[in-house]
Formats: sequence, structure tokens, C-alpha cells
Amino acid sequence: MRGGRSDIQGYGRLTAMATVTFDMLKFVEKLKAAGVPDAQAKAMSEAFRDAQGELEIATKRDLKELELKIEARLEGLRGELTLIKWMLGLLLGGVLALILKIFLPV
Repeated sequence: MRGGRSDIQGYGRLTAMATVTFDMLKFVEKLKAAGVPDAQAKAMSEAFRDAQGELEIATKRDLKELELKIEARLEGLRGELTLIKWMLGLLLGGVLALILKIFLPV
């Protein structure tokens, strides 16, 4: 996140991203077969490889791991919310009992 915390509480950023393999020789050969000069084909393949190296691509596995982490965190939050609901119910019951005691003396 910008300007704030960069991770979900308890979980760091996903740093293990997929590496996409790139066969430069095969790429150059395809370009040369299409009529691209040898020097230009090599320059294009190197530029493509360099640009590709800067990409961060999430795999299905990365997404599944993140989904499982989020689901686990949500389960914990559901338990906390249930506890808060019970505590609020007891608190409101106590307040109501005090109000009834004040206005309806026995």
C-alpha cells in the first residue's frame, strides 16, 4: 500500500515470483527466418529479455498461497467478531438491567 503499511498484518509481501524462461536462440532464429537481419534480431531478443527480467509475474501458486493466507486471517477475524458480539450482548443486557432497576424499583 502507498503511504501506509505495505503488508497485511502478520504477512509480508509476496517476494517469490515466477521466473519465465526465455530461449534467446529460438527467438533470434524465428526473427531471422522472418527476414529480420541478424544484428537486429539479436538486439531485439536482448531488449525483450531485459524487459522481461523487470516483470514480476504472480503464478497461480502465488495467488493460491495468498488466498489461503487471507482465508486463515478471515477465520481468525470471524472468531473475534463472534466474541465481540457476545460481549456487546452481555454489556447491553447489564445496562438494560440497570435501567430497569432505576425506573422499576422492586
